[in-house]
Amino acid sequence: MWCIDIVLTSCLPSKQELPTITHVSDRIAVGELAPPTSSRSVTDTVNGSHRFVISGYSLAKGMGVGKHIASDTFTVGGHQWAIYFYPDGKNPEDNSAYVSVFIALASEGTDVRALFELTLIDQSGKGKHKVHSHFDRSLESGPYTLKYRGSMW
Repeated sequence: MWCIDIVLTSCLPSKQELPTITHVSDRIAVGELAPPTSSRSVTDTVNGSHRFVISGYSLAKGMGVGKHIASDTFTVGGHQWAIYFYPDGKNPEDNSAYVSVFIALASEGTDVRALFELTLIDQSGKGKHKVHSHFDRSLESGPYTLKYRGSMW
């Protein structure tokens, strides 16, 4: 048995208007300047996690390169996600020597931004192996953007 843990942070942009004066033209005399107005964009983040348990891992090994086992879909940040586990690797160049693990956007959406960390936990439950973490990325690179349904990272 293997477990795959994911911690996912999804960014949800939203615009919030600050209070402004309405019908400014009714209150401003000709030749006067209108008072400044402002608005702001707020990006909310939503955190979630999912554990995908693979029972009978030894039976899955040998199913073939490019063949995967998918988790049930789960929701974080208003979007559906899934984990894809390839016991013999996703690509032929993996030569069945490596496993591959991906997070995929399972719902409709464009430019969904997310940070995530995938961790493999061995059958004893004690050995944790960080597969990939976007939380370690530099601030300049920001969250990863999944462009469309089926996008994987």
